[in-house]
Amino acid sequence: MKVTCDREKLREGLAVVNNVIPARSTKPVLENVKLVAKDDCLELVGTDLEVAIRYKLMSHQQVASDDESSQGDTHGLVEIAEPGVAVVPARVALDFVKDLVGNTVTLETRENTLHIFSGPDTCELVTADSDEYPTVNQFDPEDSFGIQGGVFTRLVAQTAFAAAREAGRYAMHGVLMDLSDETLKLVATDGRRLALTSHPIPTTGYSHAPVIVPAKGMQLFCRVIDDPLAQIAFHFYENEIGMRAGNAEVFARLIDGEFPKYAAVIPSSTAEHMEADADLLTRKLRLVANVTGAEARAVRLSMKTGELVLAGHSAGRGEAHAEMEVEYKGDAAEIAFNPDYVLEGLRHCEKQTVALEFNDRLSPGKFTLGESYTYIVMPITVDTH
Repeated sequence: MKVTCDREKLREGLAVVNNVIPARSTKPVLENVKLVAKDDCLELVGTDLEVAIRYKLMSHQQVASDDESSQGDTHGLVEIAEPGVAVVPARVALDFVKDLVGNTVTLETRENTLHIFSGPDTCELVTADSDEYPTVNQFDPEDSFGIQGGVFTRLVAQTAFAAAREAGRYAMHGVLMDLSDETLKLVATDGRRLALTSHPIPTTGYSHAPVIVPAKGMQLFCRVIDDPLAQIAFHFYENEIGMRAGNAEVFARLIDGEFPKYAAVIPSSTAEHMEADADLLTRKLRLVANVTGAEARAVRLSMKTGELVLAGHSAGRGEAHAEMEVEYKGDAAEIAFNPDYVLEGLRHCEKQTVALEFNDRLSPGKFTLGESYTYIVMPITVDTH
């Protein structure tokens, strides 16, 4: 293999792929990046067996062809003198390329080593057996659906934070992805709160059974989206999902499990309804939450006509109260939540006014944070005296 490419583009590609490659693994070959030089591109491949990425740096000829079709230079510059394959330590390769000062870098295999040089600076990396490297899928554009990159990033931001992190039901460690009725729906829950958002997808009837994508995979999908206005594409495989965005193809192994029956948690009707300024509610909630401790992480929301009172206390810190005007009618009511959960949802609120609905202090609180964005938080029982 012998390749010459733009140093900065190579650095960018290695940095993206290193997000996937584990620093330490029981399978040492996974600590490497696989470089595949083809006639028209240099591919950088990395995987930890749960997620994988194939990042392409296209040749001069391919970039010129893209320009003619008005797609622009989005792939980088590469000259392929000799096609070939090399598997080398990913972190070392990135660190060396990052510190080079030349504008171009040449990669050349010689027996069992890969030589990286730019001007007078050189590095020799011992190569691993490419046959031992796991197979990474190729993206299949057939039977795929598209969505604008920025829209998908927003949907993930609105849901992935609610996925479970601690040990437990493995299915909760992912985000449910449901494509049906020309709508893409994402749902995440950890059993204590649930985030649900959706966006119309004109897919001419295309649909797919719901799948659970690891939160790590969703985050990697978003990380490789560099143009929020460009279309990205998804393809469902038997046990994984693939995404193509620009010069990156990302794959995530699906979680095999049963996602909670989330629809049953969302109140179909509610007795209490409050509307408040989202920014002001965030500030007041954060203010009162400061006094609560880990042993009593709860803030009580007490409502009466036109007013909301927030209260929190901790035996070792004291207590705090805050008031604000809200839209609320009816008899006095109250409910308590873990403030961290509510604040995480409010951080992604799309509206100036947030609505809170619930039936009583023991029932789930339903926050409407956008036209198609619902956030459910389970209440906490606190001493009302």
